[in-house]
Amino acid sequence: MLFSITLCAQDVPENWFHLSPAEGYPGVASNALYKRLPKDVIPDTVIVAVIDGGVDYKHEDLKNVMWINKGEIPANKIDDDGNGYVDDVYGWNFIGNAKGENVHYDNLEVTRLYAQYRDKYSAADPEKLSKKEKGEYELYLKTKKETEEGREPFKQNYELYSVLNEAVQEIKTVLKDKKEITSAMLKDLNSNDPRLIRIAQIIAAQMDAGATFEEFSDEIDTGFAYFQERYEYNFNPDYDARQFVDDNYADKEERIYGNWDVKGPDAEHGTHVAGIIAAERNNDIGMNGVANAVKIMALRVVPGGDERDKDVANAIYYAVDNGASIINMSFGKGYSPDKEIVDKAVKYAAKKDVLLVHAAGNDGSLINDQNNFPTDKFAKKGLFGPKYAKNWIEVGALSYSLDEDMPASFSNFSSTYVDVFAPGDAIYSTTTENTYQSFPGTSMASPMVAGVAAVIRSYFPDLKAEQVKEIIATSSINKGTQMVTKPGSDEKVPFSSLSVSGGIVNLESAIEKAATVKGKKKVKSQRKLTSLPMKPKA
Repeated sequence: MLFSITLCAQDVPENWFHLSPAEGYPGVASNALYKRLPKDVIPDTVIVAVIDGGVDYKHEDLKNVMWINKGEIPANKIDDDGNGYVDDVYGWNFIGNAKGENVHYDNLEVTRLYAQYRDKYSAADPEKLSKKEKGEYELYLKTKKETEEGREPFKQNYELYSVLNEAVQEIKTVLKDKKEITSAMLKDLNSNDPRLIRIAQIIAAQMDAGATFEEFSDEIDTGFAYFQERYEYNFNPDYDARQFVDDNYADKEERIYGNWDVKGPDAEHGTHVAGIIAAERNNDIGMNGVANAVKIMALRVVPGGDERDKDVANAIYYAVDNGASIINMSFGKGYSPDKEIVDKAVKYAAKKDVLLVHAAGNDGSLINDQNNFPTDKFAKKGLFGPKYAKNWIEVGALSYSLDEDMPASFSNFSSTYVDVFAPGDAIYSTTTENTYQSFPGTSMASPMVAGVAAVIRSYFPDLKAEQVKEIIATSSINKGTQMVTKPGSDEKVPFSSLSVSGGIVNLESAIEKAATVKGKKKVKSQRKLTSLPMKPKA
């Protein structure tokens, strides 16, 4: 599931995440870094894959920074480069089919697990089950409880908003010849339906209090869409979204399926993520991304619901095979039934020197290796215990405050599983159809780090993914001893208890650190920077 939520901030600069602690904000100090970069040093272009819900590749601030597969001729319905993906110009959509149909909503993974075991175990006698079956039976009971208890609170609101939504549409039909619907029109509405009259009176009262009909209508649309998604799709074990994907879902090794439509039906989240990383800098449009020499590869995998392990693994393979050196993953879920195939793809990325950046999630809680997937801990243990992906960096979210409220209240945390914190609240970035909005979430913090990593790899192309991770963590501004409010509570804790590094990501210090680190012995390209000019005097 995509990791962002809806909050807003007052009187916060739109570009606060580009600023530095010296300027009063825990931003990544990208503005300060770019002032110091020598003009005669040309960075390599780095490809960053955005595995998400879709990217608006035509956006005015992204169209010039999109990765383009030069081996494909757009829209000719031919696999010109022979990689198995037809018309994959900007990337690939793994949750659609060749007819152009796309998955919009899907179940949560817990719901899919419940549906998977329901027919097998709903009438089972636990005493007659094998050891393996008893394990599955326990999972069935657990997921059944979570699904049913998760769905029930949404039922009443879904039914209420269904009625309100239907009534609003009927009112619009009745008054379709009116340029503007007024309170007086609603009070005088003529209908044989007492329900419609009653709702019209409610809306009229809202309008008398200062709201417009369109504002009320938009609020109902938003509420209805939310409760419909949760009730009819996310927690509905009888809904099967895979009908819109032309794959053999049981074949976990299958790689070729989906379609070219990397935007899909809802690309707000992925477009926002892409803008944070790479929105074209200094073009006098919208906003600036963190990275200055980057191309965005769009991989659509995440619907309105939980992503599927098979699709995540295949997106990683596609990104690696097509030249991405960094992959951003602003999504997550509570179960991973096919974690082994994701682990295999992560290992493939490690072998090919690709860095994976993942959002920690927005539950305001402590995460571990069993409640937040995907994770860098491999399911299969090594000879000496658990094994971890060294090319993986987990990111928590910062608010725009340097005081005790510095960790975003919604951010997950862990001194074991979260590596660093980066800006993730009130983040202004690109959204679909040439628009811009401010979103909060660890979904926004992760691409901050992906952007920082892209700058490092642009100027120091001989550094390995594992080294880039280490540089980002060790160069972060240490706030370990500062007492802060633990996300999800009022408890005051040292910042060091929330992540491995106890630091906040800082691009300027990361580049300074990178200049001191020895790179790979065998490289095709030389380093672009050996040091940075001295900081300008304040």
